[in-house]
Amino acid sequence: MKNRRKINTVDYKVLIKKTGFFLLPLQIIILNCVDTLTAKAAEKPVLSVVQSQENAQHWSGITKRLESIGVEYCVIPLTSVKNVADWGDRSILFLPNIETLTPTQALALEEWKSKGGNLIASGPVGSLSTPGVRQLLKTLLGGYWGFSLKDKQPLQPPTKVNYSWVTNKGLFGNVHGGVLIPNNTTSQAVAMWNGAGNFAAVVATERTTFLGWRWGADTASTTELDSAWLKAALNRYSSSKNTKKIAGGSSSCTTSVASVPNEQRSQRRVEVPPVKITGVSGRANVQTNNNPSPSPAPSPSSKPPTAEEAIDQLEQQVRWNVAPHSNAPIAASEAIAMQQELENLIGRVESSHLAALVNDGNTLNSQSTKAEVTQNPNTPTSISNKEQVVAQARTVAKNLPQLIVNKNYALARQQWLTTKTNLWKQFPTDRRLAPAEIRAVWLDRGTIVRAGSEQELAKIFDRLAQAGINTIFFETVNAGYTIYPSKVAPQQNPLIRGWNPLASGVKLAHERGMEIHAWVWTFAAGNQRHNQLLNIDPNYPGPVLAAHPDWANYDQQGRMIPSGQTKPFYDPANPELRQYLLKLYEEIVTEYQVDGLQLDYIRYPFQDPAAGRSYGYGKAARTQFQQLTGVDPMKITPSQTQLWQEWTKFRTQQVDTFVSQVSQMLRQQRRNLILSVAVFPLPEYERIQKIQQHWEGWARQGNVDLVVPMTYAQDTVRFQTLAKPWIASTQLGSALLIPGIRLLSLPTLGAFDQLQLVRDLPVSGYALFAAENLNHDLQRLFSNTQGRLQSPVTEPLPHRQPFQSALNRYIALRREWQLTLPSDKQQTTEKGIGDFYSQAEIIQNALTQLASTPSASKLVTAKANLSRFQSLFRVWMRQQQMENSYQIRAWENRLTGIERLLSYGERQLESNSQQKPNTIGR
Repeated sequence: MKNRRKINTVDYKVLIKKTGFFLLPLQIIILNCVDTLTAKAAEKPVLSVVQSQENAQHWSGITKRLESIGVEYCVIPLTSVKNVADWGDRSILFLPNIETLTPTQALALEEWKSKGGNLIASGPVGSLSTPGVRQLLKTLLGGYWGFSLKDKQPLQPPTKVNYSWVTNKGLFGNVHGGVLIPNNTTSQAVAMWNGAGNFAAVVATERTTFLGWRWGADTASTTELDSAWLKAALNRYSSSKNTKKIAGGSSSCTTSVASVPNEQRSQRRVEVPPVKITGVSGRANVQTNNNPSPSPAPSPSSKPPTAEEAIDQLEQQVRWNVAPHSNAPIAASEAIAMQQELENLIGRVESSHLAALVNDGNTLNSQSTKAEVTQNPNTPTSISNKEQVVAQARTVAKNLPQLIVNKNYALARQQWLTTKTNLWKQFPTDRRLAPAEIRAVWLDRGTIVRAGSEQELAKIFDRLAQAGINTIFFETVNAGYTIYPSKVAPQQNPLIRGWNPLASGVKLAHERGMEIHAWVWTFAAGNQRHNQLLNIDPNYPGPVLAAHPDWANYDQQGRMIPSGQTKPFYDPANPELRQYLLKLYEEIVTEYQVDGLQLDYIRYPFQDPAAGRSYGYGKAARTQFQQLTGVDPMKITPSQTQLWQEWTKFRTQQVDTFVSQVSQMLRQQRRNLILSVAVFPLPEYERIQKIQQHWEGWARQGNVDLVVPMTYAQDTVRFQTLAKPWIASTQLGSALLIPGIRLLSLPTLGAFDQLQLVRDLPVSGYALFAAENLNHDLQRLFSNTQGRLQSPVTEPLPHRQPFQSALNRYIALRREWQLTLPSDKQQTTEKGIGDFYSQAEIIQNALTQLASTPSASKLVTAKANLSRFQSLFRVWMRQQQMENSYQIRAWENRLTGIERLLSYGERQLESNSQQKPNTIGR
């Protein structure tokens, strides 16, 4: 929302900052002025009331309440609203129970409010509109209708804050309504539902009042309570400032409705019939019992976390589980998340089809391509079938809240899961659709050992190349052993006999046009599970610590391996250990033509200081810390806040400075080497406290090129929750972020769904863990959708050719626009659309010149043009935002991704300025 207009917001934002809640002007909140506005209204109406077919059955109750207040009003038929003028020149607009607004009406309403209009709304406003309209109304009203309540609930004021304009006792009583979800940063809940989890019933901003029930419906509320709330809302806007006419609004005023159907006004419980959801085969899925036994709760475990469980616990922290056949109650937040995820999945399906179309057409002739898509009967995922499934999915998403209100929890879950599966089947997995991106995979020690020879390893590389993988993280140092015969390390992995996998890997990767990065365990020194494979003592600390026990690290109990974990760790503070690792890495990058180095286990083992589990008490660390502070860290506890913070900072700095040393060493040896880090996506403060890993700092300081967070999750919701904070972060400098996806136990289409999400976010690729989990189904899917191009043109790698990658991505983006957006000839009346196309052309020209012959001046030009384009993009896309908000967000993300590629390229340009010109970006 970069370009959202900020009109008349300064004053109330200052008030919020000072007080923490809205302070309304005195003349608005004086309750003794109930008759003020109605007296003025008798002279000239300041209120417009919107009438539609949706509130027709309640219209008699609406007019009865308006007449009881004595306020003069004008009626605006919703069908007559075509532009901003049609909302009228009255300063207050009331939307009673209007569930459907068109994008045109919503945009006009936004403009009307920006001119000083005040809004009152009631009921599920806009709930049946398109996602884009709902999003805009959420902003305009300060919140949205979450879900209906089954029965009447007591309406009461909030317990912590009193609002002067809602103190009248007549405002409170039993009402049948729904839960409102406020925008926490822009609105306040001024009345609550007492018997429904204390959820919001009325939400207000400075110029809006949103009532959480169908105002005017006799079965929802009484005439007296409805009238009291409307009086209170009207008197908020009783000042002359708030009753001025809206510039450009129509002054015509109709005081009656030509024809209002005389329908039965009895409010009834809404029953949502089961939606007939069909699979791809066309057969209806059999419905399950609506009341199955609830799933048993998992039994608690008191054992400390193991290292292997740590990454799983990250996923488990995201509370998301739609269990099949469960009839357990669904919380309000879960219901909203289920609905939102279906809408997002619909967006990903449609976005993937658009990307496939662009890759298939390979042309900017949008009209011919559109015709091709419409007429081609041989498309494996037929357009008609996709549209049918998407339409069914939209119906299910729309009906979910009511199913949950009616406590049809099992049916709601069944429909959600079936719909998700059917949407997954609509992904175009038979066509190429991948952009220019990093497609990496961790090639693990187990797979290398099982290969047993260069000939067998070649087969693995062939499969990876066919699957479109262009970057290999090749496990080179594991549990203290090197995968190659080393002159620095004490021992090569005993499971490797008679060959050099690293030398073979470098050869095989480069023969296939792939990059190979040496993946090394940094501070993890051994592995009990690996000891089992070797049939040796489980407590063997690894060959390095066996030779140098003084390099070992310990917990506060004196154990090298923390309780419940399986790996001993080095002491990062030990200078001899640091020199050994630097010499080892130097050997790798000088003796072998690897393209990069990846640091894994670049941290301390997991700890929980609050539970008495801490680590880092190696001999060198204790000595150095005591010299700095005069205190042995073994003698301090987390309750000694200042000393504990110093101890945590000390350990974090040991890791930070080592990353810096590795970065400097690599640059000195070979300036074109890529340094990446595999990191945990925990929140920054928690991560520093638990594992002393501060990778944001490494990125900001320019010490690393690629940050690879291990965002491993079994479903897309959890994956997005783990990855999105870091993808959206502005704290990573110019480093590129590459989310990690774990393939183990992940359904094939679930893996594709996570990939599609990545491609709709502002990142430059992904990394798959691990090669041993790349089964035949995944191999076929990757080969179809991202396999190697048949043309002789080499696909650019974002971390090698950032400017060419940016250009390729932008060209694909323009093709999507030309396939879906109206041309300027088709929509000449749309203000700015011509400017959009001309500016789009300017950016492509600038990126073309930059990619062709990179220079600082061309980079400045490209960045400036892109920045201007981004600032206006949301304005140009306002109409499309109403119709397909997901696609607009995806396009904005891709523009941000291009911006980040330019920033990454800028760093390369600067570092290569003294080398041969024009060596990057192309």
